[in-house]
Amino acid sequence: MAMHPNTAMWKQLLQHSARENMSLQGQIREMLVGAILGGQLPAGVPIPSSREMAEQLGVARNTVVLAYQQLADEGYLVSRQRSGHFVNAEMLAGRLAAPARAPLTELVGAPPDWERRYRLRPSQQRSIVKPADWQKYPYPFLYGQFDAALFPTADWRECCIKALSVLDIREWAPDQIARDDESLVQQIRTRVLPRRGVWASADEIVITVGAQHALYLVADLLMREGTRVGIEDPGYPDARNIFASRTTQLLSFPVDREGLPVTDALRKLDFLYATPSHQCPTTVTMPLERREALLKMADEADFVIIEDDYESENRFDGEPTPALKSLDRSNRVIYVGSLSKTLAPGLRIGYIVGPAELITELRALRRLMLRHPPAYIQRAFALFLSLGHYDSLLRRLAATQRERATLVLDAMARHLPQCDVVPVSGGGSCWVKLPGTLDATQLTQRAQEHGVLIEPGEVFFDGQAPPRQFFRLGYSSIAAAAIEPGIAVLGELVRGFEHSR
Repeated sequence: MAMHPNTAMWKQLLQHSARENMSLQGQIREMLVGAILGGQLPAGVPIPSSREMAEQLGVARNTVVLAYQQLADEGYLVSRQRSGHFVNAEMLAGRLAAPARAPLTELVGAPPDWERRYRLRPSQQRSIVKPADWQKYPYPFLYGQFDAALFPTADWRECCIKALSVLDIREWAPDQIARDDESLVQQIRTRVLPRRGVWASADEIVITVGAQHALYLVADLLMREGTRVGIEDPGYPDARNIFASRTTQLLSFPVDREGLPVTDALRKLDFLYATPSHQCPTTVTMPLERREALLKMADEADFVIIEDDYESENRFDGEPTPALKSLDRSNRVIYVGSLSKTLAPGLRIGYIVGPAELITELRALRRLMLRHPPAYIQRAFALFLSLGHYDSLLRRLAATQRERATLVLDAMARHLPQCDVVPVSGGGSCWVKLPGTLDATQLTQRAQEHGVLIEPGEVFFDGQAPPRQFFRLGYSSIAAAAIEPGIAVLGELVRGFEHSR
């Protein structure tokens, strides 16, 4: 039964509505809306006067007055002259209480046998796992996570506000069906892709909900049982999992210090998934000669290359190598990129570049899945690019990542000289091999107990018995001051493992 909140209950409701960066007025509004829609305040009941509510909550009366006025404007409250404010019955009209559900033990019929109905079990695939509360750890050496210190809050807020202009809203608010924001596509083709040496027309680009969604679309459209797909080993686990959900014909190809070797074994493929700019997870870059040889073999053997340029190539030692797609003269490369990984992974904006006929089908398939990524986010991102904020962010990010990479390598040389570290030429992580037969998975577990987060490398390898002496050390979301002490802790743990053998 609905209750009339007393002073203690009002304070408790307000505490539940408290959020960082929300004004007191906003908290009071959220408190009252929650109480009305949640049933604590039934239709027609009076609420305390602004003076009484202000006294009960310990806030200024004007704050309450403004909150009441806005709720009345929005229809949650009605104001009656000389009587005060009441919960608007019309706002609750048509809202039915949820019927009580019988406990599962009282169900009459037998539940479905879900195990028999599953086509696959994604939850049982090997995937990269990161602690949900990783930001609470003092030494988070994780790759690809959000760094609040680098996020351009004022610039992004400016673009979000501009995207809320009357004219912009009229453009992005309607259902786009299968279309993308034209201004974002234009910015990608004129500002983003040329940096990678890629040139594309508007009908050769489709926007996705991140690069992983792009890989899922490509696999869903082009792969079926029997399709022969080549993947790097070690390589990106989620790409392997996506392809494995379409075909059992996955062929793994070991990588070396120059990425994927071009051998005759590739000739039997239908598709090859590769990360030539920064190989995942080793970070090595495929040299130009090998890229040209790979494209030549793709022409000769008639296979298609899926190039995942997941990490915009911020090299620390010279000009970036052109994307594989920039060298493609036969439309054999499907290029997958991400915008949000650099800015904020939670924004989920990626894209695919390919032949117009392929993009048409990918766009139609995307419509069946989710129609299109949120048009408002697309417009805000287009403004972020057009106003030069993205280029400024890339410059700041490159400088920060270069500094952090230097600190990581210096600290590794001092505290873990026995480890083999792949030279870092850019990006936000390095690939490390422990000495002898030390187990990186065990090290990861022990390090977490000491506040250090690293990523065990076995998940990147294919096969039932992957190597266990590798781990990935990310520096994209850890403060520079925490790098040295964090690696010092890691060094002590490794020495402890060595002495215990």
